[in-house]
Amino acid sequence: METQNHIDVRERPPLSNARLAILVLLGAETMLFSGLIGAFLVFRVGNVTWPPPSHIGIELPRIVTGINTALLLISGYTMFQAWRAIQKEKVKQLRNWLLITGVLGLLFLGIQGSEWVQLIRKGLTLQSGVYGGIFYVLIGCHAVHVLSAVIWVFTVLGMAIAGRFSAEQYTGVDTCTIYWVFVVALWPILYVLVYLT
Repeated sequence: METQNHIDVRERPPLSNARLAILVLLGAETMLFSGLIGAFLVFRVGNVTWPPPSHIGIELPRIVTGINTALLLISGYTMFQAWRAIQKEKVKQLRNWLLITGVLGLLFLGIQGSEWVQLIRKGLTLQSGVYGGIFYVLIGCHAVHVLSAVIWVFTVLGMAIAGRFSAEQYTGVDTCTIYWVFVVALWPILYVLVYLT
């Protein structure tokens, strides 16, 4: 019996397949955003004036985006609380925290979308030069990731409502939390680089 237990422990993988998969995905995402940030820095450092003279009159909404950043950071906290709730078998709390997280994510996207509408009206478009192009590609790529994360959160919420998770089985919550925290942690870096420098 002792030998059997020893074999079971030794054969158990140190990292679950789901966690390994999400870490591989985040490795690829890190490379993608490193490349985009690198391109932004090349253009930023390569221009004496930033934004370029053709965009001098267009100002990015720093204050509104700062408030939006705070909302996204709060969503990181609410997602962490959802993760902790299921570990303690508090399924109702899990559902509530997931719902709050998803709503905060949608709010972040809504505010960002309204900012983009204003910027486009002022003349900052994807085709308006390097400044507009790199802004929309970098910030837009992050927005797509937030949208994917929001869809994932609401999918996990649906699974939680269906009673699919317990303190022993919560892989979906675990992987979703890891991805959400990555997306949230990435945003302040982009905010400082793009909006404040």
